[in-house]
Amino acid sequence: MRVSAILSTVAAVGPIVASAATAGGKMGFSLGNKKDDMSCKDASDYKADFAAISAQTSAKIVRTYAASDCDLAKTILPVAKEAGFQVVLGIWPDTDESFQADKAAVLANAPKYKDQVYAITVGSESLYRRNFTGAELASKIQDVKSAVGTDFKVGTADSWNRYDDGSADALIGSVDILLCNAFSYWQGQATNNATGSFYDDIYRAFGKIQERANSTDKIELWVGETGWPTKGDKYQNAQPGVTQAATFYKQAICGMLDWGFNVFVFEAFDEAWKPKTAGEDGTIADETSWGVMTSDRKAKYDLKC
Repeated sequence: MRVSAILSTVAAVGPIVASAATAGGKMGFSLGNKKDDMSCKDASDYKADFAAISAQTSAKIVRTYAASDCDLAKTILPVAKEAGFQVVLGIWPDTDESFQADKAAVLANAPKYKDQVYAITVGSESLYRRNFTGAELASKIQDVKSAVGTDFKVGTADSWNRYDDGSADALIGSVDILLCNAFSYWQGQATNNATGSFYDDIYRAFGKIQERANSTDKIELWVGETGWPTKGDKYQNAQPGVTQAATFYKQAICGMLDWGFNVFVFEAFDEAWKPKTAGEDGTIADETSWGVMTSDRKAKYDLKC
């Protein structure tokens, strides 16, 4: 942990307040909705997912991305109720078709499972991809808030630097919850600097949000995604591998939880169905091996914090 960097960042952006600073933060996992053969998960798959997460970690919450895809909301919420889990439901706003379909799925299912729906996110890195301006995304969020009423927290998830650079300023006042994604791996950090880099990113993002909201508790804050791949190409100085992933998990993720911050780990299980794409520098951007567990739900390393 690069404490000096953390302290200098805190001094630069002002006070940072965690959601549960004295009791430890909440841990959750990003959860896919497809099997290795690209077919949709059914209720039995989600039941097995929740059982594996419960057996290996303290987490009782998962983050999902598109409520209508594979009938996710309809399928996962009753299983979550049975398993004692909560779910963040995602609405994908990047096309009108996906926005309307996901919103409809949320409206049809969330009211029946209010205790299981932790929050609703409108968009995932939409600002990072420049699909919307902050004002445009805020309009989408307000649309969803008007539709679901006051029973649910509504917000979005985006890359830490979009909060830091002001791209998300227009969202302040429109959101109940914000998820900040930060990947030291995709910043090319070696293992010995990955934790410090991660902490710097989150402290900058959270600090700017709290500063612009003029409040430390008006908006609920989570790390929306972070993790380390166990296979794939080396990215600059970042080397994938089980040892590296385990180190980042123990130092960065468990450390952030110990400090009282809420963290969604990307991701619970490997997703072999995902296609490989090339990054900006030609490096293969492989998202098939980011799970802390294999696709058959076996832990790759110790997951207790």
